Amino acid sequence: MPFTTTIITGATSGIGKETALALAKKEHAVYMLVRNIQKGEELRQYIISTTKNKHIYVIECDLADLESVRNAAGVLKSSLLGINILINNAGGIFAQRQESKNGNEMTFAVNHLGHFVLVQCLLPLLERGHARVINVSSEAHRMAKLNFKDINWLKRPYSAWYAYGTAKLFNIYFTRSLAVKYGSKGISAFALHPGLVNTSFGTDITGWGKWFLWLARPFMITPEAGAQTTIYLATATRIDAKSGKYFKNKRPAKTSSLATDEVKRNQLWDISMNLAGPFLV
Repeated sequence: MPFTTTIITGATSGIGKETALALAKKEHAVYMLVRNIQKGEELRQYIISTTKNKHIYVIECDLADLESVRNAAGVLKSSLLGINILINNAGGIFAQRQESKNGNEMTFAVNHLGHFVLVQCLLPLLERGHARVINVSSEAHRMAKLNFKDINWLKRPYSAWYAYGTAKLFNIYFTRSLAVKYGSKGISAFALHPGLVNTSFGTDITGWGKWFLWLARPFMITPEAGAQTTIYLATATRIDAKSGKYFKNKRPAKTSSLATDEVKRNQLWDISMNLAGPFLV
């Protein structure tokens, strides 16, 4: 039987797929939380046939729908005694402003709030499994345009890249808050930059962002290479002392100065908890 129970969001493509495959090869029991069940089942069969690991599972979860997140957590709580690794990998950038089912700006919802609710719902399992929570952030956090009075981009011109950078900043805040608040309960947390990865990310972006991605394409790394820091954080021993850190290339790295702002980090926690509240009952 597999020793490590691992949950991963956004596993059906890109670095999520490579991460799920690599951890299955290491005999983790992998639970893939996916929006598209058909793609999830196809990937499940592929991983089983490739690795001979039969402990691969698919659970429907739409991070833009907090009720769906709560339901997915309910399935896990009814199936598992504990969780050892939670990889919050799913994310996205949206060319035009969109709203989630719960009325939140989509970049904020998918990259941060859905994962926030997932962690809160799974806390008993995470504590029982002395879990590592791994949040896939990005160097794009340095582009953040932080405005807690307009977190849903209603009062200012929407920018896909600034919204994405802000959400990636939130991943780092969330990581540090988890380490501070739940470290005494056996939970550790890590954020990471996967690198500039050649995936379908940002294909609908227009303007200067489209040209940037086009120019950067020859220098991008493969999804397999982009998954390496996530895999490292999920499997390395004796790294709990580095809980709360931001990693690049398997090593702790410096963040922007804004990412170290404790007051703003706590503000985000309070805002997120207020939005999550109705789905934590």
